[in-house]
Amino acid sequence: MDKIYGSIAIIGRPNAGKSSLFNRLCQLRIAITSKIAGTTRDIKKAHITLGEMNFLLLDTGGLDKKNDFFEHISSNSLKVAEESDLILYLLDGKEPPNEEDKKIFYHLEKKNPHIFLVINKIDNEKEEQQVWSFTEFGSKNYFFISTTHNRGITGLQNAILKHFKDQPIAPLFHNEEEESLEDFLEHSHTQESINIGIIGRVNVGKSSLLNALLRQERSLVSNIAGTTIDPVDEISTIGETQVCFVDTAGIRRRGQIGKGEIGDLERFALLRTKEVLSKTDIALLVLDASKPFVELDEKIAGLIDEYKLATIVVFNKWDIAYKDFKAIMQDFKLRFRFLEYAPTLTISAKNGRHIQKLEEEILKVYKNFSFRIPTSKLNDILQQATIKHPIPSDKGKIVKIYYATQFDNKPPQIALIMNRPKSLHFSYKRYLANFLREHFDFSGTKIIFIARGKNDFQESDQ
Repeated sequence: MDKIYGSIAIIGRPNAGKSSLFNRLCQLRIAITSKIAGTTRDIKKAHITLGEMNFLLLDTGGLDKKNDFFEHISSNSLKVAEESDLILYLLDGKEPPNEEDKKIFYHLEKKNPHIFLVINKIDNEKEEQQVWSFTEFGSKNYFFISTTHNRGITGLQNAILKHFKDQPIAPLFHNEEEESLEDFLEHSHTQESINIGIIGRVNVGKSSLLNALLRQERSLVSNIAGTTIDPVDEISTIGETQVCFVDTAGIRRRGQIGKGEIGDLERFALLRTKEVLSKTDIALLVLDASKPFVELDEKIAGLIDEYKLATIVVFNKWDIAYKDFKAIMQDFKLRFRFLEYAPTLTISAKNGRHIQKLEEEILKVYKNFSFRIPTSKLNDILQQATIKHPIPSDKGKIVKIYYATQFDNKPPQIALIMNRPKSLHFSYKRYLANFLREHFDFSGTKIIFIARGKNDFQESDQ
């Protein structure tokens, strides 16, 4: 792992341009940016390189106290800034100095003297000449920038580098003296990590579940629907296994996605959710047990099928379930037949019910998701299956499987070498999948069959 020489927190009131500066320094569009105040609602992290030095960059939520929810954002943001090695306090240069900004700046300066005052949205030299009123903050380090026009960014980067070189800080991550660099790199590359996406519609308790799994308040929880916009990721462990949890944005019905700026924001959040799922191993599908299932739940579950993910279905808010277990499971099996392979758990993220059991299930499902069947064993089992229930003929012509091999995992993918691959009916593939499940624990994962002939092939998920 490369050395991280320090942490840099970007902080300021809403709409100052924190996420835009974060993206500029990352040179990648990671945080969602918008003119809507309060867009960033969780701490966003990224590793960046300036010169030849690596840093941990933190994008905080806006400092605003319009209601209890934003007071919560402020406390999280302030804590992150106070503990960082350098603070970039961002101001909106289009507005005159604000008394609230001064109070926050002085508070942070007292807690952490390593702070830069960065005035954003200064798009030209004329505007720069008009903003010297910001000198009343009394800061020793002023920077006039425009994230939109990439103005002043290089100067800011150079100042950050000079700051850390003048005041060196012990690297956040470094190798133990007794461990060689080669050993360390080998260990870091071979450590397996399970990527877990938490998905569901708005307000089903995804962020509460993430906090329960982490045993800490990492993601903000609110009764306001749609609190999480950007996917929030956090590295943790289950036993000795490293896991990366991602709390994705809640998904709304198409008709509920607004028009204009808010609608664009939600559409981008949906795209980011899909981007996360493309890199996910296991999806935790969170369903609200306090209310009947809706069509949107089924559509969201369809993303699991689209990205061929391992799956655990989580019935949250079980402490206030609207029906008994038997009735809810009957409704689930009727609506979600395509998830019949997925284990189900009743939990309450609020009081911690069955969280440990969910962790155990995650490890079990990932093992199934990654499992490879030895070729000889696979062929023996499929031969038993075809003897027990022969493949239906194709217009009187015999259909045979000559040979089978599992050519990939995550999920398990099996090639069937056949004389008539297009004649293998969907129902027979389902039969083969169920037969395999009788011999191996494939709970939580799909089984993909690819029937291959001499000149063509087809694919089926079971």
